[in-house]
Amino acid sequence: MTPTDFIAAVAPGAIVTQLRTGVPAGFTIAQAALESGWGTSGLAQAPANNLFGIKATVDWKGRTVDLPTHEWVCGQMVQCVAHWRAYDSWGDSLLDHAAFLTGNPRYHAAFAHTDDSAEFARAVAAAGYATDPAYADKVIATMRAHNLAQYDRPVTVGDAPPADGTAPVNF
Repeated sequence: MTPTDFIAAVAPGAIVTQLRTGVPAGFTIAQAALESGWGTSGLAQAPANNLFGIKATVDWKGRTVDLPTHEWVCGQMVQCVAHWRAYDSWGDSLLDHAAFLTGNPRYHAAFAHTDDSAEFARAVAAAGYATDPAYADKVIATMRAHNLAQYDRPVTVGDAPPADGTAPVNF
């Protein structure tokens, strides 16, 4: 899958999640691209369909898969097997990613930057989203290289679909 194809596949869902939650679409697309290798990683493919590398913790009630990964531990990259969330589709992964960020108090500071994808990325990284110390820089470089800020939408009162989920989601 090319970056152009990947962006076309996830941008509509990223825009919907931005309108619903405030998570900037450009950030969502860049993070998904980085985490999933533009949709080509084993974790991004069925049966996991996990675009963001969100692990399954004890409170996760959905499906899971166990796959190898690399983590930064004490300043060194190590390989390990992790327990990951699994989704029926990339659309479900996008929705859960937004819910993960909005529902986790450690990311609340990022929501002061919903009008700036780069600052949002820095705040999410500072809150500990990834173990890679250069994570924010990588997300921001991906956003800039592919002009992903063009997908960001200002969120104003009345823009967001109903919170009860009754609005159609076509992604």
